[in-house]
Amino acid sequence: MLEEKFKQGSLVLYKEKPALVKRAGEKLEIALRVGKRIRVRTKDVALLHPGPVFGFNELEPPEGDIQTAWELLLNAGEDDQSCDLVEVAELIYGEFTPASAWATWELVHENLYFTGTPDAVSVRSQREVAGQIAAREAKEAAALAWKEFMQRIADGTYALQDERYLREVEELAYGSRQDSRVMRDLGRTEHPETAHALLLELGYWDNTIDPYPRRFGLPTASPALDLPDLQDESREDLTHLQAFAIDDRDNVDPDDAISLEGNRLWVHVADVAALVSVDSPLDMEARSRGANLYLPDRTVHMLPAEVSTRMGLGLSDRSPALSFGIDMDPDARITNLEIVPSWVSVQRLTYEQVEERMDEEPFEALGRITQAYRDRRRENGALFIDLPEVILRVGADGKVSVRRVFRLRSRNLVQEAMLMAGEASARYAMQFELPFPYAAQESAGDAVPSEAVLEQPLAFGDLARAFAARNVQKSARVGGIPAPHAGIGLAAYARVTSPMRRYLDLVAHQQLRAHLRGDQTLGEGELLERVGASEAVSRLVRGAERRSRLHWTLVYLLQNPEWCGPAVLVKKFGSRGKFILPDLGLEIQIHLRQDPALNSVVEMVVKEVILAELEAYFEIHEL
Repeated sequence: MLEEKFKQGSLVLYKEKPALVKRAGEKLEIALRVGKRIRVRTKDVALLHPGPVFGFNELEPPEGDIQTAWELLLNAGEDDQSCDLVEVAELIYGEFTPASAWATWELVHENLYFTGTPDAVSVRSQREVAGQIAAREAKEAAALAWKEFMQRIADGTYALQDERYLREVEELAYGSRQDSRVMRDLGRTEHPETAHALLLELGYWDNTIDPYPRRFGLPTASPALDLPDLQDESREDLTHLQAFAIDDRDNVDPDDAISLEGNRLWVHVADVAALVSVDSPLDMEARSRGANLYLPDRTVHMLPAEVSTRMGLGLSDRSPALSFGIDMDPDARITNLEIVPSWVSVQRLTYEQVEERMDEEPFEALGRITQAYRDRRRENGALFIDLPEVILRVGADGKVSVRRVFRLRSRNLVQEAMLMAGEASARYAMQFELPFPYAAQESAGDAVPSEAVLEQPLAFGDLARAFAARNVQKSARVGGIPAPHAGIGLAAYARVTSPMRRYLDLVAHQQLRAHLRGDQTLGEGELLERVGASEAVSRLVRGAERRSRLHWTLVYLLQNPEWCGPAVLVKKFGSRGKFILPDLGLEIQIHLRQDPALNSVVEMVVKEVILAELEAYFEIHEL
């Protein structure tokens, strides 16, 4: 057995490394293999061999029979299969020397056949050794597989078996994890954008994969919940009225329609609250989602898609609605509102179809009424900021189409009718002191450029002024206290025309229906709880929609690398300019070689697209 007696030339173990005692005493002076000398306490080292050892070159491992020594010790039959370093060294190497002592300790430290300390070496069982060998072989195989994977990645390719590694990169690209060994070993930053770029480089992802909904933590599929049957209740039969659901031609959620009965304007809204009761599973699901997620390649509904099929206006011969009958005076001020659950018979039309019939009845009368209302809002300070808009769609083949949305009288007609319903409902809720989700917006005051109504004789209107007006607008907010909405020029307003796709519209309908029946409505605290939850997730929805639209716009440019189109200068700062590309609904920033005037129109060509970074670079096309 080794005795804990240190002298000059002894071989000791210090922090799992060999060291030589150069001077003994109360403290030991030892030399390390790296050429450094230090003073340590005796309890900080363990004696491996008394020496003398004059240099580390004497520790070259001798030849020995490890397997046989292990088997002999294992078969000794003793209950306590432990011994000291001396016994093991002599059995393996035939002698106990500084070199055999160090080689034996390395075997113990390796933890395969032996384990323990210099004074108490334990022999591992056959089962333990077999397990260790299998684990080490698996580790070596994994290391080899990783090395081969990294080589393929460096070569810009991947194999089928590499998907287990690339799933980690996908999770980083989707924002569902924060780190990635793959990215670290490649020397790349561990960011979603760089992970996205790598997946595109390898061809593991193609351009049609949009990571933004998942990156914002949003559901990517509509909910799959059962719908209750529509309950029997008293409904006003308004099927005798001509009712029109007017929308874009590819709209799949027709949730509002309009009628004219004498001088009364009816706004019919899909009666979704008749199916979705307060705090039901459907209500809770819609609350958690906040709103429909509208993406160029699909729509992720906040309610099961069947709601649109069953409750959409004009999708069957007659539809259940919550109808708002609005009366106004000659000055386009609302004088009365009647709200009734109803049956309506709705005809679906596109904006373009109605535009061609604006001089016919009832559209001429509807246009006259809604224009008077629009004029009143204008007098109240409403801003009509007309910046270019486009509709992006992705076909089944992955091809992206971009369609300009032009200003039409038919669009104004529908917009004004919906605003009337919102103002009338807000006033109704105020009259009956009904807790309600009011929408409000503070005025930007003098920061708004004058004459922000864009009826200018410029090629694309006064986009510079519109851009400036938009950028000084304060965000609208929803709360339980009625307040002016400066942007639309109304003293009180609530959104009530889209309960199929906006949760707070659904809450407004639940409140109105409960009030009409004489049932208990939500209290102010319950209402504000729903407002807070919905607004928080709705901000995420809007953020995901913006980034997804930009993603698909850039995919369109990648699919059309020769794209060239007009660009309007809307802002200058130093030597740089902000341009709007009307045909793409895109805002870009480039260096200005000259000093053009605002609203100048130039031809712009796409130069480079970096999809993972959501960046596109353009340059002015020199004719």
